[in-house]
Amino acid sequence: MKINKYLSFAAALAMLGCAVSCGDKNSSGSDTAPETAKPTEAATEAVDVPEIEGYSLLWNDEFSGSALDESKWNYEPHEPGWTNEELQEYTTSTDNVFLRDGKLVIKAIKSEKNGKDYYTSGKVTGQNKTDFSYGKVVVSAKVPEGQGLWPAIWMMPKEESYYGQWPKCGEIDIMEVLGNDVSTAYGTLHFGEPHGEIQGTWGLTGQTYADSFHEYSVEWEPGEIRWYIDGNLYNTANDWFTAVQGEDEKPYPAPFDQPFFVQMNLAVGGTWPGNPDATTDFDKAEFEIDYVRVYQKPEYDMNVKKPEKVFRQAQEDGNFIFNGDFSEAEDLTDDVNWKFLLFNGGEGSAEIKDNMIVITSQAEGTEEYSVQLVQPDLPMIKGKKYRVTFDAYADEERDIVVCVSAPSAGWIRYLQDTKLTLTTEKQSFTYDFEMKEKDDNNGRLEFNMGKRGSTATVYISNVRVEEIA
Repeated sequence: MKINKYLSFAAALAMLGCAVSCGDKNSSGSDTAPETAKPTEAATEAVDVPEIEGYSLLWNDEFSGSALDESKWNYEPHEPGWTNEELQEYTTSTDNVFLRDGKLVIKAIKSEKNGKDYYTSGKVTGQNKTDFSYGKVVVSAKVPEGQGLWPAIWMMPKEESYYGQWPKCGEIDIMEVLGNDVSTAYGTLHFGEPHGEIQGTWGLTGQTYADSFHEYSVEWEPGEIRWYIDGNLYNTANDWFTAVQGEDEKPYPAPFDQPFFVQMNLAVGGTWPGNPDATTDFDKAEFEIDYVRVYQKPEYDMNVKKPEKVFRQAQEDGNFIFNGDFSEAEDLTDDVNWKFLLFNGGEGSAEIKDNMIVITSQAEGTEEYSVQLVQPDLPMIKGKKYRVTFDAYADEERDIVVCVSAPSAGWIRYLQDTKLTLTTEKQSFTYDFEMKEKDDNNGRLEFNMGKRGSTATVYISNVRVEEIA
């Protein structure tokens, strides 16, 4: 699981990750053959499971019985506040975890205890029962909608202590959706230390992940991990590491060279989704899973090397920002140069015209990043000094926030979140900062226009990021 994608991601994630630690690996390291799950009686049942070319079915659960198959799954109870400041108690009750109509249902229930609201929910894991090394995980699920609900399908290492506590151990988030924004799904890789992460999102238009079942899958190989939703590839990771602070990195592809297990849960509240409110309908707070299927190739090439970092080169004028003068009317939805994003209730649009970008908002959303313009892939080199400059104004006086963030390094800030006030007259803004962290080829310039008490239109032009002496 994860926390605020664009703001306090690392802080709350550390609370979650430390609750489930990392695993041992075979002493022979990354040259070991992949571990396979022990077959169970249910895994050999005659079910209509599609074949996937190049893979064999390792294990699966179609949830066609009358109760949770405890040869494959564990209940994992926890007290409220166990991680991420979440509100729910995870129980072993069949009120919270049960099978219905061929589906696993994880239900969050609101009640009262000691005169206060009290929440229970469920979490199931395959630890020590269906662990495996490398493969393709395919899960069909339907998420609940509602403020404060946080369903997740994710993977953690089987054993503790070899690489150390989270994030050193690694974590593979197959799917997370926020109940208040069920049109966006997240797939994330966590690793480190320091905490690093690689995240992708897949948004839906005209439908949501709460409307119907969608298929979430991950292909985990020794040197690459890929995320899919309904067959659409939306995130790829191959540049990860792990280390103890102050020591050399462990041999690649650590920490993702050890057995992992699948787990699923429905959290309530916490530092990322926020707490439930009067709009949250707990009668419908059900996370439904139709099936979990794990496939594996006959063999994997263990002789993999960590890819070398490729750093963007500055243009002839020294600017690392591409199309900073907005002379090209580019696609603002792809991952090339500028990208316009909406999250958590933000509504708006962006258009390039007259050598500037115009951001029009209809709703500011609940987060500063709810309305956001970004340009990624900025080279940030330790010890270098950088300058950010741009011109901006608005239809009426309002605030925005600018920063240079680290999407692959726990969303820390190289240029700290800086609030500035725009007026109706064009102003020039300049911010200098020194890069003090390890080299990063994925710095990101952000303009955040959500949750500032205004939806006034913003005009930005002449954007530059350059190295200074």
